[in-house]
Amino acid sequence: MLKSTIISFVVSIALVGGTFYLISDRSAFSNSEMVPSQNIEIKDGVQYVTIIAKGGYSPRVTSIKEGLPTKLVVKTAGTYDCSASLIVRSVGFQKILPPTGEEVIDLGILKSGEKVLGVCGMGMYSFQIKVN
Repeated sequence: MLKSTIISFVVSIALVGGTFYLISDRSAFSNSEMVPSQNIEIKDGVQYVTIIAKGGYSPRVTSIKEGLPTKLVVKTAGTYDCSASLIVRSVGFQKILPPTGEEVIDLGILKSGEKVLGVCGMGMYSFQIKVN
């Protein structure tokens, strides 16, 4: 009787600890949503938005300026999950990205209120670019 109570207690502690570990680990990824504009660079009149594809997309939400020619730069580094299969419907882009490298996608000149959505081939991971 005492043995089964101790085992139940240990299993409960392990489950609670595992839950906290998973929650804290996931919050590290969601912090990338809260870092505005660190992935945007304007060079020679062209706005470059950089997204990292590995285990999802980071950052998940980016706000950019309207009226500038815009290019999306998707970087991979040892990416072997479904985030390597990228679809950006608004510009007709669909491709399996190389495991390590860089893909530049021309988004054109975007207007205020427009949104560009990128999604993996399975629909599990996505990112959004909002135009202000």
